Amino acid sequence: MMDVLVIDDEGDVRDALRRVLERAGFHVRVAGTGADALAEIRRAGVDVVVTDIIMPGIGGVETIGTIREEFPGVRIIAISGGGNFGAGAYQPNAITTSAYLAAANRAGAHHVLTKPFDTADLLQAIGQYSAVGHA
Repeated sequence: MMDVLVIDDEGDVRDALRRVLERAGFHVRVAGTGADALAEIRRAGVDVVVTDIIMPGIGGVETIGTIREEFPGVRIIAISGGGNFGAGAYQPNAITTSAYLAAANRAGAHHVLTKPFDTADLLQAIGQYSAVGHA
């Protein structure tokens, strides 16, 4: 059974992803911050990380970079919905979701998904790693 760590500062998102992944047969742990996630990986290891990008403290991009340095065999899926603004809320200097996810790719994420995403897409992304073997 693959160990998946979900990192998101929003409790409802963490819980929803945990439920979906557990129903799909994965062993799931959750963390609300990048610092807590890194401590958990160092304590018990993990096969796949699903991490939000925009979080207080250690953000997702920094968390991804640290995981890649310390645990190069861990597969990382970055998720983000930050930076999406409707026409009435346009912010000229705002960073877009695509920019956050591009930064996640540069930091070492293996796959990126834009929130909201279909759970089938997440399961498919994780399934790619179980099909080729995992760390």
